[in-house]
Amino acid sequence: MSAEVSAPEAKTLLERGEAIALDVREAYEWAEGHIAGALHVPLGELGQRLHEVPRDRRIVAVCRSGNRSGAVTQALAQAGYDVLNLAGGLISWHRHGLPLEPAPGTVA
Repeated sequence: MSAEVSAPEAKTLLERGEAIALDVREAYEWAEGHIAGALHVPLGELGQRLHEVPRDRRIVAVCRSGNRSGAVTQALAQAGYDVLNLAGGLISWHRHGLPLEPAPGTVA
């Protein structure tokens, strides 16, 4: 089981600059709405783009529901990253009324 963070807690970490969001959803999902400033690396590309994921920052892994990002969280933690899974994914983020870009943003 991967370490998780709630949407409000994640928002605080991101706003304080204590973490960066890593969105592993597909491009069409990203286009519908994403967390401002998130790094977008679709799950299928993560292996070849892992060098883009900072090792010196806490990572909040994000997907639609928390399933894909949960797997990413486990894999990155095993590789030595400081990583948390966004519990409930962007569905939870959106339900908490937290902002998505482009405004107003939706969760595909």
